[in-house]
Amino acid sequence: MGDVIHTMPAVAALRKALPSLKIGWLIEERWAELLCTKSAARSGATSPQRPLVDEVHTVDTKRWRKSLLASKTRKEFSAAVAQLKAGCYDSTIDFQGLIRSAVFARCSGTKNRYGFAHPRESAARWFYTSTFPATAAHVVEQNVSLAESVVGIPLKPAQTEFPHDEDAERRVEAELQKQSIKRFAILNPGAGWGAKQWPAERYGKVATHLAEHGITPLINFGPGEESLAQAVEQSSGGAARKISLSLAELIALTRRASLFIGGDTGPMHLAAALQVPVVAIFGPTNPARNGPYGTRSIVLRDASSVTDHSRHAEPESGLLQISVEQVAAAADELTRLA
Repeated sequence: MGDVIHTMPAVAALRKALPSLKIGWLIEERWAELLCTKSAARSGATSPQRPLVDEVHTVDTKRWRKSLLASKTRKEFSAAVAQLKAGCYDSTIDFQGLIRSAVFARCSGTKNRYGFAHPRESAARWFYTSTFPATAAHVVEQNVSLAESVVGIPLKPAQTEFPHDEDAERRVEAELQKQSIKRFAILNPGAGWGAKQWPAERYGKVATHLAEHGITPLINFGPGEESLAQAVEQSSGGAARKISLSLAELIALTRRASLFIGGDTGPMHLAAALQVPVVAIFGPTNPARNGPYGTRSIVLRDASSVTDHSRHAEPESGLLQISVEQVAAAADELTRLA
């Protein structure tokens, strides 16, 4: 999710600079609602339901990896490749820099395949025809620099526009009115791996602080995070409320939030892209590269934290040095400014 959101300003910049350009995006099916509502056509003229790209191509590599040799997997892979080739694209840009994304770039049939000189997985370079160095610190600006190198004209990160799902917007608005929620903060206690996960009990205490100051804390959680959300709710003494949403509903809810509190996760990057104030709690990942971009934010990271992408199960020691009081103070500062 974060990779998609970090790439959208570069694609929006291409769209703004070269409005006649045909742009397709290959994306995992579970993140497709970041580009296109479920009810909208996935190709054709752009619209509020698919504002950024002309075509959305989807794959499900997570499911495919579980049954690589199955005939269904082979058929779905072949169909995805055929759809890419049918797009008759001139070039592909692999912003993600992984072997799997580079393989799909090669399978697309395009003669020009561009990527970073030092992609996240070094073997991805084998599938490119041209490479360019990343010329910025933050990943959003790195992606813009890659697009700029490809088209040969100056580009600036452009404002991200997310699909407008009217049904999701109505459901979220109705639920907020039903619960008489006006000013609220989204707390996101989950993380991609344990080393990035600030303790649930501390989120609960921050939630209590927010509620005492007239801000309703809502706990966002995804599949497999029910017990984590429950722990936050219990620690808050009932001040916080769990909320499980589809991706379209999360976009709709985040649009309305007064504040977001969480670590280096997709929902945090979504909040930043929607220009919601963010309290970002960082540990082993580097906020200079992955911090909230384009919004008012306060990034908390202890000086003892060391950048490390090893997927340890336990919270990183530096992350644990960040106190409830620090997070509450940052929340107070951002909400006073709002």
